Amino acid sequence: MEQKDQLFKQIFDTNSKKIFHLCYGYTGDEASANDLLQETFLKVWQNLDKFRNKSLISTWIYRIAVNTCLTYLRTEKRQAKDELTDNIIQNQPEEFSEKNEQVALLYKSIAQLEENDRLIITMVLDELPYPEIAEISGISEGNLRVRIHRIKLKLTELYNQHARI
Repeated sequence: MEQKDQLFKQIFDTNSKKIFHLCYGYTGDEASANDLLQETFLKVWQNLDKFRNKSLISTWIYRIAVNTCLTYLRTEKRQAKDELTDNIIQNQPEEFSEKNEQVALLYKSIAQLEENDRLIITMVLDELPYPEIAEISGISEGNLRVRIHRIKLKLTELYNQHARI
């Protein structure tokens, strides 16, 4: 296997799960998230020679994924779906446990946030370090902490609204 192929495989294996979560956070749809994941890594492959190590490669990939997702939302004029897709429901065990229900409500709530807030909270849930999240989102770390606090409050409010229904 060629060196670039090996490098790409390693990059994909390390980052694909987080990028899928990010894409899913934007679309709320598993099939669309998979399409965006593939599109993101196609761009990574095509531009790998241009990566200059000025930032972490994961930060670079996140930026590509965010731009890919935003372009998708603009061109498709789609908003994240706040309904669970049939796919997710089919993958659930017969007993819809309380934990599964809580996770479903969380994703439903995240889908209602503004695009940038969805991006930030998805990275927080993926446990990215704050300096990296700040770099990807283009805001200072201090502002990021305030923003995350506000997003969590908004998310709690949305979650509680869904839980009451």
